Amino acid sequence: MKGIGILIYILIFIIFALIAYAVLQIKLFGMNVKDFWSFIEANQNLDRLYEFSKKYERMTLQQQIIYLKEAEEIFNAFDKVPNALWEDEYEKYKTVLDKYKDIKMLRWANN
Repeated sequence: MKGIGILIYILIFIIFALIAYAVLQIKLFGMNVKDFWSFIEANQNLDRLYEFSKKYERMTLQQQIIYLKEAEEIFNAFDKVPNALWEDEYEKYKTVLDKYKDIKMLRWANN
């Protein structure tokens, strides 16, 4: 029974050590943990917007506004982290950015 308690304490220590190591690596890379977490969330949204931009050629005004807002949030999060972290996602980022530019131009032309 005592051995199980020691094992649990060791596992908890290892978990905290790994978390501390991850935070240290993020700080050494020159980022804030909050910016890194925003990047992770934005990366998930990038996948969703990428699929959306591929499926829909024409969007309603409301869809355009939502797309523009979410794309801007993604761009802001990606700007806060080094490019080396998201070079694998560049094609998705570029596709979302191109659709963003198209919508902006369309809205500008209509105004």
